[in-house]
Amino acid sequence: MYQLSAAHPTLPIPSYVRVTNAANGKSVIVRINDRGPYSHADLDLSYAAFAHIESTRKGNATVCWRVVA
Repeated sequence: MYQLSAAHPTLPIPSYVRVTNAANGKSVIVRINDRGPYSHADLDLSYAAFAHIESTRKGNATVCWRVVA
């Protein structure tokens, strides 16, 4: 919850993904360390990752992501 991590159903564990908030352009690199997601999205961010891209007020956000390593 407090690490920069995320869940994805098919990416290998561990993978690293750059996630960018489409609303404000802020980005963070997160580690895929779980299967999921547990919502309707294909990428489920931890609380810390969401806070880093300033999306905690909404609970969800439109993001762009790509694998970096």
